[in-house]
Amino acid sequence: MEPIRQADAAAFTSGGTPMANALIDESGLRVGFDRRRGRAAGINPSGRYEPVTRHVFDDGWNTLEDLPPFKTQVQVEKPRTIITRNSSPDISFDRSINPYRGCEHGCVYCFARPTHAYMGLSAGLDFEAKLFAKPDAARMLERELAKPGYEPRTIAIGTNTDPYQPVEREWRIMREILEVLEAHDHPVGIVTKSALVMRDIDILARMAEKGLAKVALSITTLDRKLARTMEPRAATPPRRLEAMRALSDAGIPVSVMVAPVIPALNDQEVERILESAHTAGAREAGYIILRLPLEVAPVFKDWLLRHYPDRYRHVMALIRSMRGGKDYDAEWGKRMKGAGPYAWQIGRRFEITAKRLGLNAEKRRLRTDLFKAPRGPGEQLQLF
Repeated sequence: MEPIRQADAAAFTSGGTPMANALIDESGLRVGFDRRRGRAAGINPSGRYEPVTRHVFDDGWNTLEDLPPFKTQVQVEKPRTIITRNSSPDISFDRSINPYRGCEHGCVYCFARPTHAYMGLSAGLDFEAKLFAKPDAARMLERELAKPGYEPRTIAIGTNTDPYQPVEREWRIMREILEVLEAHDHPVGIVTKSALVMRDIDILARMAEKGLAKVALSITTLDRKLARTMEPRAATPPRRLEAMRALSDAGIPVSVMVAPVIPALNDQEVERILESAHTAGAREAGYIILRLPLEVAPVFKDWLLRHYPDRYRHVMALIRSMRGGKDYDAEWGKRMKGAGPYAWQIGRRFEITAKRLGLNAEKRRLRTDLFKAPRGPGEQLQLF
């Protein structure tokens, strides 16, 4: 049996009820509930590049009670560049910006969790609690837009970690990035789970009027209880729909991302999510099947065992049926949508409902012809 299933018997009482402070010594010890209150991940395994692994255990002196809770910490990161390029054939954009590394939303399924390993940190609780902010992002962006030969294309923001996660209220990095993009008429596409996006409606509305901005709200479930455990610090489903309506009313093109679709957990909601989003003003839609690359798999499995032990085997069996018998298949063209009968069924349900509602009838393309490159340092102003 796989390690996570060996942990099953120790993690639950005979009645199947999760133990509040169960500690399981697997790839990372399960962390006591009191320390991780308000977080989705229940483990904090060492990063895959670390030469040693660290395990928390009770030495008999009751010292676990003295450990501090996981509080959000933010460090400053100074990258060399701020625009990230990609050439993935199944992604619709070739460049993106991530104002933050790590995400306080704490979505247990987040495919970006493994990126914390590059910082010597865990993809578990560290990803949710130890964040990196890039306060120089706007200045760096302006410098990169000014480079000779730069060709404008839509910059995607929110494709890795959420630009409107809670710490954005204080750091305001996303706001500064939008100010730069608006000043130079550069197109931007945003994906978020946060109602904080409504703060920037003033900028986004002006950009949208020129055909330079669109926003996608990711809605995983309409079940508040499921959302609370699965994505604990993201906006509630009603708040996301409220944000969708506010953006649409302001003339900003809005789409909905039903992501991720998790079999036997939220897949029955596909139609309801699309209908609710359409009512709230969304006119485009997309979906992504759950992805479990690298460290995401053990974090998700641990969460599933803690909250839905009765569904664990069924959910994982269906996931593997869509991934060639594995937890994850990274093959281009399959990683987003999966393969096999169950994946096909979800895809057809999505397409039928989207067509019935008139979603995706017209795909909004953002303009690039208005772009005005920033002046380089020392560049002389034009008189006429």
